[in-house]
Amino acid sequence: MPIAHRNYVDGEWVESRSGDTFEVLNPANTDEVVAEFQSSTTEDAEAAIEAAVAAEDEWASTPGPKRGTILEEAAQRLEAQKDELTETLTREEGKTLDEAGGEVQRAIDIFRYYAQKASDLGGTVKSSSGTDTTLYTKREPLGTVGLITPWNYPIAIPAWKLAPALAAGNTAVLKPASAAPTVAWKLIEALDDAGLPAGVANFVAGSGSAVGAPLTDHEGVDAVSFTGSTAVGTAVARDATDDLKRVQCEMGGKNPTVVMPSADVDEAVDIVGAGAFGVTGQACTACSRAIVHEDVYDEFVAGITDYAESIEIAPGVENADMGPHVTNSELEGTLEYVEIAAEEDGATLETGGERLTDGQYDDGYFVEPTVFSDVTNDMRIAQEEVFGPVLAVLRVGSFEEGLEVANDIDYGLSASIVTQDLAEANEFAETVEAGVAKVNEKTTGLELHVPFGGYKDSSTDTYREQGDAGLDFFTSTKTVYMNY
Repeated sequence: MPIAHRNYVDGEWVESRSGDTFEVLNPANTDEVVAEFQSSTTEDAEAAIEAAVAAEDEWASTPGPKRGTILEEAAQRLEAQKDELTETLTREEGKTLDEAGGEVQRAIDIFRYYAQKASDLGGTVKSSSGTDTTLYTKREPLGTVGLITPWNYPIAIPAWKLAPALAAGNTAVLKPASAAPTVAWKLIEALDDAGLPAGVANFVAGSGSAVGAPLTDHEGVDAVSFTGSTAVGTAVARDATDDLKRVQCEMGGKNPTVVMPSADVDEAVDIVGAGAFGVTGQACTACSRAIVHEDVYDEFVAGITDYAESIEIAPGVENADMGPHVTNSELEGTLEYVEIAAEEDGATLETGGERLTDGQYDDGYFVEPTVFSDVTNDMRIAQEEVFGPVLAVLRVGSFEEGLEVANDIDYGLSASIVTQDLAEANEFAETVEAGVAKVNEKTTGLELHVPFGGYKDSSTDTYREQGDAGLDFFTSTKTVYMNY
């Protein structure tokens, strides 16, 4: 059995006060235990928060370039372990090796990006209306931040929260998802090896009720950044804002790709297929609705069905096209939506929808990529987030109808259009109700130096993540009037 990974509190690797641990299983082979972690208690989380609070002043007064040097050193250590991290991510989350490798590289790049940004933190100088006065602003850290991250991007999302928080001079407590915590733990290990002072970053594994709750309601926490489901994120936001904490929540999505008659249908199929079935559909930005003009509808349905049936499914370490779901509960959720779509909604199942159980699939959470046609926008399969490799294809008669259907949803995270009509492309970008709008690209995939976030139920829509916007959330602006 693997040795249980310890929590990291005040610069020390410590066991939980509960004395209990939990196992992390390989979703492709549940007989394999990938790692063990601490089943932490509320008291463990509170100890981590108190350590972070105690370290606030020293870290905030550390010059930005020095903070950046530690982030760069951590990035170098992560890069030296890239192959190991890639395999670990695949074995505990299920992604293919190519998908996992790309995510690990993104985490490295994020650390490097904010290592440089730490030297740029400053303010602006303005002209004063009075004489003998200098008027300027300066950016200051918030204090201690709680970071609650999901399992579907288990190293990239912790990196894009942790790196800007530390670069800006905050201390942090990170609570990763229990389904895939090892690579987030490795981020903390790299920071520790890079010389991060004790208490600046802390890591506590465990359940949301025991560990997550203190991060939202403890008086020592000044801000909370959360990524996960809309239901949980809404509760986090309500709890955290009770005492006026700053809150940032990025949540669910039901992302459309609109396909117009001017599109190359084969290209549209590739764009939608990659967005719908990549990372097993387990991305908040995954395409789950293809809204297709009636002139190319039948051709598109035939093409996307062939695409789904051509996907090779295998354990992630075999680096096929698609790996398993991360847990049994996620698999069951996908299968439940397949049943709802076929039996209650009345959509047409074109392909897929079955759990795979024979041979190499026996001990894993594998499901076939699934395509439904004849979907209307009032069906649950068109309105509710599935979080699996399930695509609903809807028919529309015009660009205007396609845009209306795309916006007729409670979510607003990512949206794309496939068209060669410049007017359609521009109008879509201007009027689609989503925080990310793409033209002739898949809904998934993000640049790290530009803002990311959603509208409506996809986000609290307070602060964006990544790029300069990531630093905006973790800093407060002070205006100084200097009369000399």
